[in-house]
Amino acid sequence: MMNDTNVAINTLYAIDEQIDKLVKKIELLSYVNPINIEEQKELFFASKYTINPVFKYPTRDFDKFKLHREFFTLKLELIEDEKIRSLYEEIIYSYSGLIQCIETIGEEKKFYYNSLRSFGTPTEQDVENAKFILHFETENEADAIFQPKYSTKEAETIFKEYANKYDFTFNIKESSTMGAIAMVLNNIQTLVLNSNHTFSENEMAILTNHEVGVHMVTTMNGLLHPLKIFSHGFPNNVETQEGLAVFSEYMSGNLTIKRLKELAYRVIAVDSLAKGYTFSKTFRLLHNTYDLEREQAFYISARVHRGGGFTKDYLYLTGLKKIYDYFQSGKDISLLLTGKVSLEFIDDIKYLIKNKYAVNSKHITDAYAANSNKNKTIDFILENLK
Repeated sequence: MMNDTNVAINTLYAIDEQIDKLVKKIELLSYVNPINIEEQKELFFASKYTINPVFKYPTRDFDKFKLHREFFTLKLELIEDEKIRSLYEEIIYSYSGLIQCIETIGEEKKFYYNSLRSFGTPTEQDVENAKFILHFETENEADAIFQPKYSTKEAETIFKEYANKYDFTFNIKESSTMGAIAMVLNNIQTLVLNSNHTFSENEMAILTNHEVGVHMVTTMNGLLHPLKIFSHGFPNNVETQEGLAVFSEYMSGNLTIKRLKELAYRVIAVDSLAKGYTFSKTFRLLHNTYDLEREQAFYISARVHRGGGFTKDYLYLTGLKKIYDYFQSGKDISLLLTGKVSLEFIDDIKYLIKNKYAVNSKHITDAYAANSNKNKTIDFILENLK
């Protein structure tokens, strides 16, 4: 009996190991960020917002058909535990979807429909939530904390100092070809900073908590489990991970109306994709209808239209609301820090920990220790999102 149990466990670990090797090739954010974004921004502005940008993307360095085949020839039927086998089946389908996203980057509708399958699109209620947020008055943007202040090198120093709170190390590098101002590449444990950006005090307060306090924390926790699925990600983990990250901005007292509006504009922009808007029409919606200054309107439009229509960005706001409600109900948030996991798999996480396939979170987001938010308007908004 013991021998049969060992064989079953070894089979599970062997399959998990194979998935890990395959998944390291499909970091979607490595492929979907345009490499000519600044050049296209200048051309777009020069055209008076009429000529849609033509983005170029990094070359894909894997054989898509071979990768699909390797995923679907894994012998999941050999996993005897039905609950775990079901989880792995969902994981395979999820990664197949991401491969389809990567292989169609730049192919307009093809990419959009694959993105839709992997990330969904805002509901009418999500759009109403976004519009609700936009009714509130933004902080005085002339305040010192919102002014450009830190170079990329100075920002790097601040990130390193902040990271001293945690018992792990990671790499930091710069990139001039990204739509975001900072992001974590999970598969190489690297924080990437946008070398074209000058960071404000508020941005640094947000990013240290968001990128290091959550994304790097879950990256590092994910590496500690016997099973590697915690590291490369559960299905639909983006909403939970981004929700946790923005929630850390809130708990650390750095979430502003300005930041919430940014997340709301992303929802509006993703919704414009569903309505068939071109890049220039999405931009004009944000810039003219919603009076968003043109640099921010461009980058939000670029984030959403890159690849051919990337719907992921609406999940920051829906994720924040779900994590806020989860925390307010008194549930254990540390379970969601165990890796790149999803709220809907919370029972699976508990099951895997109970059966010694996973461990409790070693690294805990510093901001979650106490609620430092003092902004009653932020509380009112989060409580009243539907």
